[in-house]
Amino acid sequence: MYVADLHLHSKYSRATSRNMEPRALARVARRKGVHLLGTGDVLHPAYRQELKEILREKGNGVYEYDGVDFLLTTETSHVFSQNGKLRKIHLVLLFPDFDTVDRVARKLESLGGNLTADGRPTFGLSVVDMLDLLFSVNEEVLVIPAHAWTPWFSLFGSRSGFDSPEEALGPFLEKVPAIETGLSSDPPMNWRVSALDRFVLVSNSDAHSPDKIGREANVFSEPVDFYELRRILFDHDRQRFLFTIEFFPEEGKYHYDGHRSCGVRFHPRETRQHRGLCPVCGRPLTVGVLYRVEQLADRPEGYIPPGAIPYRHLVPLKEILADVLGVGPNTKKVAQVYETALRHLGPELEILLRVPEADLERWLGPKVARAIVQVRRGEVQVEPGYDGVYGTVRVAPPRESPNQGTLF
Repeated sequence: MYVADLHLHSKYSRATSRNMEPRALARVARRKGVHLLGTGDVLHPAYRQELKEILREKGNGVYEYDGVDFLLTTETSHVFSQNGKLRKIHLVLLFPDFDTVDRVARKLESLGGNLTADGRPTFGLSVVDMLDLLFSVNEEVLVIPAHAWTPWFSLFGSRSGFDSPEEALGPFLEKVPAIETGLSSDPPMNWRVSALDRFVLVSNSDAHSPDKIGREANVFSEPVDFYELRRILFDHDRQRFLFTIEFFPEEGKYHYDGHRSCGVRFHPRETRQHRGLCPVCGRPLTVGVLYRVEQLADRPEGYIPPGAIPYRHLVPLKEILADVLGVGPNTKKVAQVYETALRHLGPELEILLRVPEADLERWLGPKVARAIVQVRRGEVQVEPGYDGVYGTVRVAPPRESPNQGTLF
């Protein structure tokens, strides 16, 4: 099992931890059981120089620090007008080497791009113009539309996106092999839209602090380098790409519709009943991912396309421990049990995915062991997120009542 988290940020991005740099990232990745990380923010000049000094080149686009592999990655933001509408889209870019990054950076700077203002730089280039620039430098650059359903900055965003991949990607449609589902959607939601069958669905943490690494990720059968990853995505290789690790999508902060300032959270059915307006302030609601998926879906719930990559829903171990112990996830009590778990059972993702229940019970006790197994089965209670507010996931009490509701 080789786990890759390819979309995260550095300390040079806004609203990120000062610990988002290779030393801390590698340390946390080992504890989480993540083997391959995106560097994030590689277009930022200062961070790129730090990466050149600290990373050791392994070959084929892979760099290493302290036992963890890295690929050169960044997220870019694009704000532009197309067909009379303002568009705002984020892209995840993966580069095969520093030379390609340097050449892309020079081209962007020659067009007036400011690469020092933010680790995730913003450009007025359309997606088509950006792809044209990237592929003119190196046709092997990997481009993945980021968190494809988020309302404000995404391919299908309700406030700023498109209604089809063709509309956004134009002549470069065939050169984009994958899209990122984002925290507020999961593969079953995306499978309802037949236009996405051409893409592999990938999942990444979009982490702004080290502790969030691996909350979503991609699991391969064995180590991959840049070129093998590229081949796997273009070939939809299910033998090598085993599954994605997913949030329960309800936990994402844009799953339902609503208004954070008004405390209004609606299922799409309720949004339609209120004609898309907030009953408190009367302004348009922020339409979430579930509503947007239903707008574009041409398949029923439960449809699985042939050849689809499997997925696994998980809840971070500290959140499970906090729920069982009845304390906050950042408390000393949770930290003590978490360290015991890692010391005796291995990295976090191994514990959540593969450690047998008997071993969990031996070291963590029956309640924690039962909670981890319940999460593996999808037996959780979820309060959906909306308008920038994360949802919450609770571990359902086992067999508390014959009518005890669960998500699935």
